[in-house]
Amino acid sequence: MTSSDAPSDLSGTSLGERKLVAVLYADMVGYSRLIGLDDAGTLARLKRLRADLIDPAINEHRGRIVQTGGDSLLVVFDSIDGAVRCAVKVQQQVPNHDESPSPDHTIRFRMGIDIGDAIADGTDLHGDGVIVAARLQADCPAGGVCISRAVRDHVHDRLDLIFEPLGLLNLKNVPRPVDAFSVRLAAPPESVERALMHGMSQALPLPDKPSIAVLAFTNMSGDPEQEYFAEGMVEEIITALSRIRWLFVIARNSSFVYKGQAINVKQVGRELGVRYIVEGSVRRAGGRVRITAQLIEAGTGSHIWADRFDGSLVP
Repeated sequence: MTSSDAPSDLSGTSLGERKLVAVLYADMVGYSRLIGLDDAGTLARLKRLRADLIDPAINEHRGRIVQTGGDSLLVVFDSIDGAVRCAVKVQQQVPNHDESPSPDHTIRFRMGIDIGDAIADGTDLHGDGVIVAARLQADCPAGGVCISRAVRDHVHDRLDLIFEPLGLLNLKNVPRPVDAFSVRLAAPPESVERALMHGMSQALPLPDKPSIAVLAFTNMSGDPEQEYFAEGMVEEIITALSRIRWLFVIARNSSFVYKGQAINVKQVGRELGVRYIVEGSVRRAGGRVRITAQLIEAGTGSHIWADRFDGSLVP
């Protein structure tokens, strides 16, 4: 079945009949806290967000709201592409539509998307896809979209997005580990370079987890042929860090856009939405290799750790 075959309208589904659907589960971050701060103001702003942004985006991408719990939404779509496009659009535009009186009153959402069999029961929807989507959003950073591998494999080459691996997640009430990804827009290198030059980029919200970006290491060998060695080593580092569930790791496609540029780590941290930056260099000569690396706190630019590694290459 292709992505366009997954129907969102379950109104004609008989009780107990299964249908394959794309499921989006959205939950408002810190709802109880915001209600405690200003119940009337929070509800009014949430209502405006629904009317001006969220509901129109769902309709635009042929989705249908199945359940709403005030601070959460369960939505089904007739295409997997539509579910992802809708989620990304909403998360991008919520900061522009939210009329927050102060930073501690901002409204943000977490979103999870999965594909799975669903069983309609009146106005309710049940099934594995619903559970996985709900659990994925709980593992998302505020303002983020997390998807299963099934969703990623459907949309991988069709949408201008970056999928950052989160590894195999053990989700509550899900019997098997779920291979998950975080979604980011793919920014062209020239737009990032222009932002660095003119300071026009906007800061991304920091994830709830410790977040880290590994930048391309500098090839100090003076041999362009050694670029592949340096890049391959950094890819191995990124892959190893991505297996650590409590870390939020930026994908290679995002961090490598800064390759060859004179960077400001504070600005890179704001643009990628991370707390920590790893940078370093590689020098390879004959059968010897020297690797230097440093871990930097992006917000302050201070070095937390630095080290040098010398070794021999096995022929």
